[in-house]
Amino acid sequence: MTRKPDGPLRRGWTTGACATAATKAALARLWGGAFPAEVTITLPRGETPVFALAHMDAGPDWAEVGITKDAGDDPDVTHGALIIVRVAASAGGVRFRAGTGVGTVTKPGLPIPPGEPAINPVPRQMMTDVVDAMARDHGCPADVTITVSIPGGVEIAQNTWNPRLGIAGGLSILGTTGVVRPFSCAAWIASIHRGVDVARAAGLTHVAGCTGATSERVVQDLYQLPDHAMLDMGDFAGGMLKYLKAHPVAHVTIGGGIGKMTKLAQGARDLHSARSQVDFAALAALTGHAEVAGANTALQAYQMVGTSMAEAVAQGALAAVTDGFGGSDMRFDIVIIDRDGQIIARAGA
Repeated sequence: MTRKPDGPLRRGWTTGACATAATKAALARLWGGAFPAEVTITLPRGETPVFALAHMDAGPDWAEVGITKDAGDDPDVTHGALIIVRVAASAGGVRFRAGTGVGTVTKPGLPIPPGEPAINPVPRQMMTDVVDAMARDHGCPADVTITVSIPGGVEIAQNTWNPRLGIAGGLSILGTTGVVRPFSCAAWIASIHRGVDVARAAGLTHVAGCTGATSERVVQDLYQLPDHAMLDMGDFAGGMLKYLKAHPVAHVTIGGGIGKMTKLAQGARDLHSARSQVDFAALAALTGHAEVAGANTALQAYQMVGTSMAEAVAQGALAAVTDGFGGSDMRFDIVIIDRDGQIIARAGA
């Protein structure tokens, strides 16, 4: 039996949010002459967390700040890590470098091309936005090199999938919302159950479970669903489907990116990267493209094959989902979204 949480779990902040806060504080010293006592940033969804500075250093044309990552009640391997950002005057806009403990991308199929520091697109944009805003405030050109380091990051990365994904030399700077939602299977699945209960009590006939913020936004806009129709599925497709089988809703949409939807199509019910992986040999057989067997990620496989792969995955995910609902009147559909929020495949619509 799933134990209901005794109380709300404390959320935390991603490495990307910490790096952004460190960037802002370091720029305050570089361009303003003094380190702040603390620093506030605005996250993509409007949250304004406040960060204490754990490390400060500066030279004639650079400044450096470290922020200790607080992952809240999530058992994140980077909880407690020191995220250090050095900003240095340079030319040519904003440039990123991987310092000690931050990895470099060596394989295709990730959102950052090979040879680049493993700093994902949203954290890059957050840091760039901070540079632009601070440059305007201080009347300085927005030309800096941002070097992100994580002491001990090489060792911590051995407990992640980074080595298998071809990220060499350390950790990735991650985050799409800046917020770490506390990972507790029991708590999260219980919240999904409550979401289904609320939707049913409100008489809704269409609900949606999505793997993340982007897919949730796209699916909600696609069907013009109210907020209480959006189930906080995350990686727990199995937990949601199991509860829906006993507490049905007429129409269920499942949305997500190509990676997690590929795993769903292959029968995974827990879509977290630490607990399920894409079977690339099976994906090659599904798509009829032998070269897919050597892909590094599902995204790379999609880039190799194109729309036909996404459509095959959507159909496979639909079949995998409906397999356990024989004789039910429930209707399912699948929506696969790319990183830009564009729909690349649908099934069952």
